[in-house]
Amino acid sequence: MFSVEIDRSKRLLVITAAGHISREEVKEAAEQVREKLREVAPGLRALIDFRWLDSIRPSAAPHIAEVMELLAEKQVASVVRIIPNAGKDIAMNILSRFRYSDDLPITTVSTLVEALDRLLDQNTECERKEPAQTVGRSH
Repeated sequence: MFSVEIDRSKRLLVITAAGHISREEVKEAAEQVREKLREVAPGLRALIDFRWLDSIRPSAAPHIAEVMELLAEKQVASVVRIIPNAGKDIAMNILSRFRYSDDLPITTVSTLVEALDRLLDQNTECERKEPAQTVGRSH
């Protein structure tokens, strides 16, 4: 099962996977991501939650790559992945090397609490940058 949600106010795309995922489920999730990103401005963040994932069929790799390409095209600002078992991160790291730019911040954590901490840190960092960007503008 896949869930794809977007919170426009927080500029956050959340993709959750649970159970044993088939190629068709990943293909459908890629379509959902494409649809959700259609009317979103560049620079959103992505939270990928694999806490409840048991397995993904190897034949789903092209569709996982498609999701990564969609995020790259939308100039995603950061990716935070929740992968509790570090051994399951190998394939994602390999795909990420070929699909994302080298300067994209990708963080892999093992718990939701860690992921939320990272997202809050990013919010704080963005808030610090915003006033500096408005300095010198006339009203």
